[in-house]
Amino acid sequence: MSAFLSGQVALVTGAAAGIGRAIALAFAREGRKVVVSDVDTAGGEGTVAQIRAAGGEARFIRCDVTRDAEVRALVEGCKEAYGRLDYAVNNAGIEIEKGKLADGTESEFDAIMAVNVKGVWLCMKHEIALMLAQGGGAIVNISSVAGLGAAPKMSIYAASKHAVIGLTRSAAVEYGKKNVRINAVCPAVIDTDMFRRAAETDPRKAQIALSVHPVGRIGKVEEVAAAVLYLCSDAAAFTTGVALPVDGGQTAF
Repeated sequence: MSAFLSGQVALVTGAAAGIGRAIALAFAREGRKVVVSDVDTAGGEGTVAQIRAAGGEARFIRCDVTRDAEVRALVEGCKEAYGRLDYAVNNAGIEIEKGKLADGTESEFDAIMAVNVKGVWLCMKHEIALMLAQGGGAIVNISSVAGLGAAPKMSIYAASKHAVIGLTRSAAVEYGKKNVRINAVCPAVIDTDMFRRAAETDPRKAQIALSVHPVGRIGKVEEVAAAVLYLCSDAAAFTTGVALPVDGGQTAF
């Protein structure tokens, strides 16, 4: 990956495992200082340990993205630690639905929207404020292919990921002339611990996942991380407001 400058700082939420950890590790390999954040302290510290073991620089700041005071403290912590924030990847999210829309509960709706929508909004709110003050930056929000179409038996989750794209595009237009670029990445099924647990519970899910991707396999966390780094780099300097599928061709149907 090219067009990164020395001393730059990246923040990744939901970085205790899976896609978030892969993104944090990818930034570190490019020489970025990384702020790792999650509600899972052990997992987050584990990500930091991996970065440091490879010779990178990182620190962990615990944050519940649904709480304004904690998000504010997270972004302030980036500034206090490293003096700036060049890249922010809002990856923290949850997926807890197991039935059709009419079978959903109010508690499921509130929980999903709080993390996936309010959490992204709060993070962007504070990240943008710092980036404006320092003269610019790049933000990538992690949405989903569920934000680009339908997701049967995951209607609330789909709505939340559609909302992430709406936030992304609106903010990209609002701040485009202020040197703050804002994009989204929309992964399909990715090989994470969450997917493996689901596949063990219902082996049919693994087979279905293969069938919906024209490339004949599910994605890798490193492939999502590569898309994020591209959108953050100067190679994507003319790219903002985009919802980029990383989906093995799923949305080509």
